[in-house]
Amino acid sequence: MTNSDALGIHAGQYQNNFSEQETNQFTLEFSEITKSFAEAMAEGVNPADEKVQELVKKHYSFVSKFWTPTKEAYKSLAMSYILPSPYKDTYEAVAKGLGKYHYDAIQIWAEKNL
Repeated sequence: MTNSDALGIHAGQYQNNFSEQETNQFTLEFSEITKSFAEAMAEGVNPADEKVQELVKKHYSFVSKFWTPTKEAYKSLAMSYILPSPYKDTYEAVAKGLGKYHYDAIQIWAEKNL
């Protein structure tokens, strides 16, 4: 599966002009953000909580390295975390319900910040 395949409907907006080292760094950064979301969810922290909203801000900054989503586009990306997609599969493999948790947090952040 190529990066474009994994990105689904957002593939046309993804630019992959990065070195292997940069790609590895992105993978590590994404893993850390995802782990932080999973920990917050496991602790029962509400997606609207400032701690989780700061994680969304980090996630948005991460996504913005590849493309700059509008509010609608960012919220659409979050939809892929709850609908059948490789994104949902990735989140669910980390923790059951993580895609929905991340989706909820993004919806709140995007409304307030984009």
